[in-house]
Amino acid sequence: MSADVLALIEHRRGEVRDISLEILGAARVLAGDGRVIAACLGAPGAAEELAPRCDRLVLVNDPALADYNPEPYQQVVADLVAAHAPALVLMGHTPQGLDLAPALAAAEGWPLATDVVDLAWDGDVLTGRREVYGGKLSAHFRLVRGPVVAATIRQGAFEPPAPGPGAEVAEIGPPAWSDQFARRFIGYLEAAPGEVDITQADVLISIGRGIGKPENIEIANELAGLLGGAVSCSRPVADAKWLPKDRQVGTSGRTVRPKVYLALGISGAFQHQAGMKNSGTIIAVNKDPRAPIFGVAHFGVVADLFDVVPKLIEKVRAAKG
Repeated sequence: MSADVLALIEHRRGEVRDISLEILGAARVLAGDGRVIAACLGAPGAAEELAPRCDRLVLVNDPALADYNPEPYQQVVADLVAAHAPALVLMGHTPQGLDLAPALAAAEGWPLATDVVDLAWDGDVLTGRREVYGGKLSAHFRLVRGPVVAATIRQGAFEPPAPGPGAEVAEIGPPAWSDQFARRFIGYLEAAPGEVDITQADVLISIGRGIGKPENIEIANELAGLLGGAVSCSRPVADAKWLPKDRQVGTSGRTVRPKVYLALGISGAFQHQAGMKNSGTIIAVNKDPRAPIFGVAHFGVVADLFDVVPKLIEKVRAAKG
C-alpha cells in the first residue's frame, strides 16, 4: 500500500544522528508511492543533509526544542501528526525514542511497536518483527491501522535512503506554550576522550570473550598495526576492563562502519550486531558454527582464533615484504 510516513529526526547539538537516516530509509520503503515527511525539531541547520532524503521536510524552530525535552517535543509531534495525517510515525529505538514514543502513543491512542528490525504493510495492517531473548527468537506482530500507528526502529536494522532531488522545505514556529515545563534540559555529560576513535577507523580488529585473557589482546594489536587499523571489542571485554569502554561496539557502545570488520571470538548477540552490521566487509572467526555473528558476516571461519590470527599475521608480513 501507499501511505504517508512521518519520520522524527533525532539530533544532538544540531548534528543529525545516524539513526535518523536509517529512520528515513525505513520510511522510504514503507511509504511506497506516499510521502516521506521528515520532522526536525530545533535544528534548522540540518536542512541541507535531510532535504535530499525525504519528500517534505518540516523544520520547527524554537530554543525550547534545541535539546530534547519530552514535554514540548510531545506537543509538537502530536500537532504535526494532526496536520499531516500520516499512516505511520517512526522514531529511533534510542533513549529519546523510548521516552517519547510510549508517551505519545498513550496520549493519542496509537498502536505502538518498539525495537523493530523489520516492517511491512499487509493491506491496512502493519506487520513486523522484533528479536527477543538476545536475538535467539523472533517475535512477529501485527498492528491494525487506526488511523495512525507508530514504531521505534533498532539502530542498524535499515539502510539510509539514497539522496534524491530534494524535498519541499517548510519552516514553522512552535505552538503557543508556557515555558513552565515540569522537566528541563540541564546539559550534556561528556565522556573523557579516548586515545583511539574506533568510529573513524577503516579497519577494525574486534575481540570478544574468545580472546581468553587480557594478555592475548596483543595478538589483535599486532594485526591491527599491520593493517593500519584499530582494536575494538564486544561488551564482555569492556565490562572486564580489558579495554576501555570507548572501544566497545554495540547498542551500549559505539556504532561503527569500517571498510573491514574482523570479529575474533565474538558470538555476536544482536546488541553487538546493531553496532557493526553496516560495515563494508565483515569477517568472523569463531569456534562455534552456530554463533549469531555468522548471520551477518560476509565471510566466516569456524576455527580457533589462535590458529587463524598468527597465520594471518604471517601472510600480511610477507605481503608487506
